[in-house]
Amino acid sequence: MNPMLETERTYLREFKLEDAADMYKLNSDPEVIRFTGNQAFNSVDEARVFIVNYNHYKICGYGRWAVINKETRAFMGWCGLKNHEEKFIDLGYRFLREYWNKGYATETARSSLEYGFNTLGMTEIIGRAASENTASIRVLEKLNMTFWKRDVCEGIEDTVYYRLSADAFN
Repeated sequence: MNPMLETERTYLREFKLEDAADMYKLNSDPEVIRFTGNQAFNSVDEARVFIVNYNHYKICGYGRWAVINKETRAFMGWCGLKNHEEKFIDLGYRFLREYWNKGYATETARSSLEYGFNTLGMTEIIGRAASENTASIRVLEKLNMTFWKRDVCEGIEDTVYYRLSADAFN
């Protein structure tokens, strides 16, 4: 499987073409993408094109990673880091609804932060959520990220930005 990261219950790895149907399912759920500003994929083929063209691993050496359940080997969603066009590193996560409220977002996000700070030497990582997305905000707060500002982000009018420095993480 070549996991990029491993947590107690999951593996995080680069996206593969065989993830296309699961990525389509993930982004087709209106509740999953409700606070993201993203549009649903129109087909499994469109999800496949996204995976083929996803170049963050090559460009940055990191990216969003598929989250795989260790026990069942099921695709659960994704989590990871992204170089944002506003010149900061962004922590993000998105899970299929059946994995909500079970600690997976916090577990995998913590692993992503650890990788960013301790392996890649990042000095600050930002987390963002629509102000109405209280579940995602709770995850950011559990990670000891602190509120930074409110702003518009990718079509979401009221987005809260949280941040965490390497010094505060370690």
